[in-house]
Amino acid sequence: MRAGTLLSKRLPALVSKRLPALGALMLMLLALAAAHLGRPHDRLADQHAAVDLAQMFPTAFAGWALDTAAPLQLVSADVQAGLDAVYHQTLGRIYIDRQGQRVMLSVAYGGDQSDATRAHRPEVCYPAQGFEIVSRQDGEIALGQRRLRLRRLLTRQGGRVEPLSYWSTVGQHVALSGTEQKLAQLSYSLRGVIADGMLVRVSSIDRDAEHAYAVQAGFIAALLAAIPADRQSLVIGLPAAF
Repeated sequence: MRAGTLLSKRLPALVSKRLPALGALMLMLLALAAAHLGRPHDRLADQHAAVDLAQMFPTAFAGWALDTAAPLQLVSADVQAGLDAVYHQTLGRIYIDRQGQRVMLSVAYGGDQSDATRAHRPEVCYPAQGFEIVSRQDGEIALGQRRLRLRRLLTRQGGRVEPLSYWSTVGQHVALSGTEQKLAQLSYSLRGVIADGMLVRVSSIDRDAEHAYAVQAGFIAALLAAIPADRQSLVIGLPAAF
């Protein structure tokens, strides 16, 4: 494997563990290199089986099932229109467990992770719907032999308190920040590849944020365990190299 190709594959993991200034420098250098090499032409989405979100994400698993009685409108109509314009597929569901706990799942998949997808991260689309972001923190949850990096936001709109957990992928990299997303895009561009990717958000209405995050972590772990192994890298990427 050429040194440049190896570096381009490892850059997102490297920069996620380094200072933001290093990320900015890497962005500049990678952008110059990508511009020099020309536009990418191979689509990562063409290298795996077609994505069908409704089939990929199960409707019932580990005590969770679809809540058919709950009204389903996870985002406002204008935000949904924006999602439909950027992503190839979106999926919205509400699940309920045997204890009556409800969790909202929103998934968006795009075959081309362009700059436009960053505008639909929860940090942007929730305030656009009138929510205040009260707090933000990055964390991890255990998934068997590996861990999943994710971001947790505490949002509020009037009397509605909605803690949420989300992550996004660019190709086979988890990218939580806009900088990480751009670095992953550029690392694929250096190899002539247009990356696909996914944004997965899990939320619940709960004034007790720590309780909500614990429920969401359990839901996410159970959900991912129910997704076929050959499709999981599309949802959560591959384990980080570092």
